[in-house]
Amino acid sequence: MKLQLLAAAALAVGVASAAYAHGPSRQKTEKTIEINAAPDKVWAVVGNFQDLNWHPAIEKTEGTGGNDKGATRKLTLKGGAGVIEEELVSYDADKKILGYRITNVDVKVLPVSNYSSKIKVTGEGDKTTVTWDGAFYRGYPNNDPPPELSDEAALKAVDGIYTSGLEALKKKLEGGS
Repeated sequence: MKLQLLAAAALAVGVASAAYAHGPSRQKTEKTIEINAAPDKVWAVVGNFQDLNWHPAIEKTEGTGGNDKGATRKLTLKGGAGVIEEELVSYDADKKILGYRITNVDVKVLPVSNYSSKIKVTGEGDKTTVTWDGAFYRGYPNNDPPPELSDEAALKAVDGIYTSGLEALKKKLEGGS
């Protein structure tokens, strides 16, 4: 009986310790937009991994490898706000979907780590849906993050990137510039 109580106590302490030791949890987000343009026209813009200049935060895109798996791109943000380096991890032109991950970014530029994302284009006729989703951890890997590196800050930043990018894409493809 004493042995069972000791084992139960040890288990309880282990579980409690594990709860306190738990770091950040993976965050996920998804944004979609409807665009009045044919899916092939939308994919012609979105599906070019080497050109993210349709996004309003991007000043310049430089890359190598085209749309082949392992291709890279370096995104220079407007106003000298920073640089983000990314790698293409999957690309399917027939299904109109591409996946990529961030390989290098300062958390002061984007408060995330271990970020991966995909963009998918679906639709028919002159109606298209673009879905942009991502999964990532906050920029601070330990417990008690500062506010600017919290889960909330990471979600807000990525949601802002997706929303502003999708709105700019819609405007570009529907003739608003």
